[in-house]
Order: sequence, then C-alpha cells, then structure tokens
Amino acid sequence: MSRVAPVSGFPEWAPEERIVERHVIETLRETFALHGYAEIETRAIEPLERLRGDSDAAKEIYALRRVLADPDEGDSGLGLHFDLTVPFARYVEEFSGRLTFPFRRYQIQKVWRGERPQEGRFREFYQADIDIVGRSGELPPHFESEVAVVMARALASLPIPSVRMHVNSRDFVEFFYRMLNVVDVNAALRSVDKLGKIGIEGVSAELRVQGVGDSAIEAIEVFSRSDPRDEKQMAWLLGSAGFSGFLGDFEDRRKALIALVDAINDAVPGVARADLGIARGLDYYTGVVYETFIEGHEDLGSICSGGRYDSLVAGGGYPGVGMSVGVSRLVSRLLSAGLVEATRSVPSAVLVAVVDEESRAASNAVARALRERGIPCEVAPTAAKFGKQIQHADRRGIPFVWFPGDPHEVKDIRSGDQAPADPETWEPPADDIWPRVERR
Repeated sequence: MSRVAPVSGFPEWAPEERIVERHVIETLRETFALHGYAEIETRAIEPLERLRGDSDAAKEIYALRRVLADPDEGDSGLGLHFDLTVPFARYVEEFSGRLTFPFRRYQIQKVWRGERPQEGRFREFYQADIDIVGRSGELPPHFESEVAVVMARALASLPIPSVRMHVNSRDFVEFFYRMLNVVDVNAALRSVDKLGKIGIEGVSAELRVQGVGDSAIEAIEVFSRSDPRDEKQMAWLLGSAGFSGFLGDFEDRRKALIALVDAINDAVPGVARADLGIARGLDYYTGVVYETFIEGHEDLGSICSGGRYDSLVAGGGYPGVGMSVGVSRLVSRLLSAGLVEATRSVPSAVLVAVVDEESRAASNAVARALRERGIPCEVAPTAAKFGKQIQHADRRGIPFVWFPGDPHEVKDIRSGDQAPADPETWEPPADDIWPRVERR
C-alpha cells in the first residue's frame, strides 16, 4: 500500500493543537461580541469577476469546477474567497436594507489562497475580521481608535507575549509624497510597504524605477524613520524641501495621527506606536493603517493588520475601518515556538474505571451522572488492572480516575490523592473541567 502523501499548505492539527486553535478563535469571538460586534458568516464562494477585482491576489484564486462537469459547460465562473473583505463587501451591498448603520461585524471563517506554502503561510487558513461600516459617506474618526482598541484587547486576552500595534495614516503619508511631487503615490506606497523585507536600498531602487528623484527618496527615507512627535525632525523635513507653505495642512495630519495613537494607548496602555514606515500595500486603504507584531517574534511578520477605507463597495457610499487576524498563521507560530500548550489533548476530565466487564453498566451509570452535570468524562475501554487504567488516563492527560464501588472513590493521578466521592455531587476544580491553554 502506498504511503499517504501530505498536501502542503493545508494544516491539520493534532487534538492538543486543535484545542489551541479553538481557544484562539473562541477568545477572539468572545471579545468581539463583548464590544457589540455582530457575527456573520458568508458563503465560501464568490463570482470570479468579483474576486479578481484590481487585486494582485487574483492569481492566487482557487476556481471552482465540478470534476465530472460537462466539457461544454466551460468555466463555472465561481471561486473560493481568498479573504473575508470581498465577501463582506458583497454582503453589505446585498443586505444593506436589513442592516443598521454604522454596522459592526465580526467574521471568523476559513479562506483559500493559492500562494507558495511556507512557515506560517497556508493555502487554507482561518481568518478573523472586525469592521465598522458607515453609510452615506459618514464614519466619524473615533471608530478608528475603537477598532484598534477592540483588537488590542482581544490579542491581550490570548496566552501570547505582548504585541505592539504600529499605526500610520496614509492620508498623512500621501500628503507628504505629493509635496515631493511623487507622481504615482500608490506605487510609491507599495514600495515603501516592503521596507521591512527589502530594506531601504531595495525600496530606493524601486522608487527610482518609478521616476522618483534622489532628493525625494532621501526625504521619504528620513520621513519613514521619523517619530511624528519629533517636531524638530518634522520641521526639518518641511524646511529642507522648502514646503513651509504647507505647514498648516501638514500639522493637522500629523496631530491627528498622534491623537489616534494616544486614544488607543489611553484604553490599552503601551500597545500602540506611530510608525511612518508602514503603508499597507492595498490601494483601497485611504486613512489610518495598522500592523501588529508579537514582541520578540517580529520575524513572523504582522499577525494583525487593517485600516480605514473610503468605500467598502465599489459603487461607493460605505466608508469603513477594520482589522484582520491571520488565525492559522498565529497558531502556527505559537505551536512551533512552543509558546503555548494545552493542558490535555482530550476533553475528558475523568476516566471512569471498569472493575470487570460484568459491571461495565455501573461505570456507564457513573459517567452518565457526571455528564448530566456538565463534567466531561469517558469510560475505560477495557477492564484491565487499575494500574493500567490509570496509565491509560495519564497518557491521555485525563487528571481524574473514578473507581466505582461502595463507596465510590476518585483519584487525582497528578497528586496521588484519593477520596470517597458521590457521582451526584462531586465536582472537579473549575480549572480541570475543560482543557485549558497556557503560556509556557
């Protein structure tokens, strides 16, 4: 028999790893709901025409076609969604008459993307998004800090090291680039967004190809590394290029970015910092942008990103702001770096021992009584010696073994403590009822 060949890019977790993934998903879900975000779920497929759009992700779309389709049918015109933004835009457009605006939504679903698999990057993965969408062009700027605060609190609730949220304003950056007479601002932003990957030399080379002059490249380099709170540095950038006449507009944008970072840090102290070097390569972002990194694990790249956009729907009229977490990417790093672990690989808190096969019904009755009170348990598979049944529980990480009899007794196999117990009243410690995920 031939060996089963793995398919790269499609993660399959062991039971204890799946517990970690579910913990991350449920923690995000609870935090989003706590802040008033409604959950939606969209279909897995969208028309290829809508998926393609103007995005570079078009080449990564998995098209959908029946294996035994009639050759004359041609392309089905459908594909699996590669993110949750495209289906959300369609959802808002289709159901706008049933939604109340501003509309807060969260969505945690699998997406499919035909990119090259590598560590932390998959072809099938969970993504978690939150967005606030307005109508008629109205969405007050305070929602920009709200989304960031909700996401920061969600990440802080996970058993991971501290995160740092880098915040920038594309409006501020674009204004500065236009002052430098950069013709294709979006192309320049896409290049600058690669700063962490290809360095300033690589970015400079791309900007030169775009026709950006050396003096403008130097100004962009200094600007990207500057702290917007450094008034002397900001004044130098303006003065060195002779832009003093734009001071008022420049200052308004600079102060707005600082105020946003302060608002986020007021709610979640120390989580946010201004970073003029991030731009988010997607052209539909028009205002604030976010990139979030795990401190000490910056090599993983951003685990959470997003920003402000003028229009969610191509026809306009739905401004919004949102953020997205690559759940599978995050879980992959947590597991590979040994940062977290599940307290056990199975849900069972109790293994009910079997004295002999003739009395298995008595063991089943104990298990039934425990389950009725919400205590997960299982019955031993065989009536082996109690020592072997205890070993079976230990291998599975089950903390308690129940011995039916008169009286019944329960043993904590971690400490060795054993005491009489009543299946109608006994309770394990709260932390032992279900598997937990802990930081190592």
